[in-house]
Amino acid sequence: MDAPTTTGFGAFVRGARELVVQPRMGFGSPERMRRGLLATRDADATAVGTLTLDSYTRVGDLTAARRAVTEGTDLNGYPLLTHGPAATRRMLDGIDGPGFPVQVRHGSAAPQNIVRGLLAAGLHATEGGPVSYCLPYSRTPLADAVDNWTRACELLAEARRPGVEPHLESFGGCMMGQLCPPGLLVALSLLEGMFFVHHGLRSISLSYAQQTDPHQDEEAVRALRALAADLLPGVDWHIVVYTYMGVYPRTSSGARALQDRAVRLAVRAGAQRLIVKTAVEARRIPTVAENVAALETSAHTARTVRPGGPGAPDDGDRDTQVYAEARALVEAVLCLGPDIGRGLRTAFGRGWLDVPYCLHPDNAGRSAGYIDERGRLGWSSVGAMPIGHVVTARPAAALTSSGLLDALHHVETRLDLGELTATGPHREPARLRS
Repeated sequence: MDAPTTTGFGAFVRGARELVVQPRMGFGSPERMRRGLLATRDADATAVGTLTLDSYTRVGDLTAARRAVTEGTDLNGYPLLTHGPAATRRMLDGIDGPGFPVQVRHGSAAPQNIVRGLLAAGLHATEGGPVSYCLPYSRTPLADAVDNWTRACELLAEARRPGVEPHLESFGGCMMGQLCPPGLLVALSLLEGMFFVHHGLRSISLSYAQQTDPHQDEEAVRALRALAADLLPGVDWHIVVYTYMGVYPRTSSGARALQDRAVRLAVRAGAQRLIVKTAVEARRIPTVAENVAALETSAHTARTVRPGGPGAPDDGDRDTQVYAEARALVEAVLCLGPDIGRGLRTAFGRGWLDVPYCLHPDNAGRSAGYIDERGRLGWSSVGAMPIGHVVTARPAAALTSSGLLDALHHVETRLDLGELTATGPHREPARLRS
């Protein structure tokens, strides 16, 4: 493997002197999309741009996307394939570049045409993965998603040339948004990253979504860094933290406290990029101004936090519960052979990987998580996953239907009530079955 790259999205993040912040932003018209990207670029923050695609494009319904554009119907994202490469190049003219890279975010289990479209438009950074953009969002067979993402990776890798290093981010650390214990999130993010590298990518990022407990979250990000240092030598990689992906606080104070906690997690644990949310996230799609305000507030907070540092992890990061779980899961898949895609298919088929509360037909559905008395995520059942030697499951903690609802609203309720500070502990567990 060659030395880490010096150009492109990954190199920009790696070379930044402070936490890189990124909005979740997508608009249907090129004019609005351009205004959003310009405002992001000009924010008082070290930021990268986001071009989030619309739902029709994500599922390949280009007829509906074209009809919406023709009729002037508002879309929930940018219809990249409908507007075409020439219009997108004009929209990006003078914006996308070494000092402000733009990433395409989409959510597709079959992203080949999206990758072709973004490359034709002059873009080279995107995200997703064969598991993380299949199980939560579609009923596409996992085997098909693996094949689709194999080709997508190859298309990106083939676009490499002097001055252009394609970048791909795993969404594996965000499975189902919440109630998935961090060991599995870390393992899936690592495995997707290894899948990308196996198929030719040299610049990648690994994700982790903020969960219920700040101390467990920091343990998880550090475990992810430690595993990446061991398993991705010579690869240009960095960690991206997602602000909480579950039920979001409805009050402005609760939303700000949660965002503040995400910033502190990212900086202290040594992540280099943060996906930012806004104070209106639970109520509506934020405006450009609200996105910029959230970026600037997050950047200001990050400048006040003592960093954990983006260098090599400490040995202590490998002596944690999250690390032990993640390592066991990754090693189990690697034992299935050198083809990571085949390993992922086999592991899910055997239940060695099993995402709690995921209803996809290729997910075993025998694992389950819960929130313990400290506010940390734990396992009430591990199913057939090969982590029984490092996990003591608590079957008595299995969630009832009402307990599941309580758990889903755990963070929202407590932050809206002011029961959690930006870094403080949780005060009570979700309702469990006795």
